[in-house]
Amino acid sequence: MAFAWKQAGLSYNKYLSIAAQAIRKSLKEQARATAERRSQMELKVSRWENGKQGEVKYLGTGQA
Repeated sequence: MAFAWKQAGLSYNKYLSIAAQAIRKSLKEQARATAERRSQMELKVSRWENGKQGEVKYLGTGQA
């Protein structure tokens, strides 16, 4: 038996993102605002060579 998210053609991460969004939308206003702030993330990457950090590249900000 396959999981429902696999049968729908979703990755597990996409499935979790959709579920989290549905839960946040169902919350009352104050709790929703707190959850929305918590859901924002930032992604940055840097290459390390010989124990030293190289240039930091910001790949973007967004919501989960």
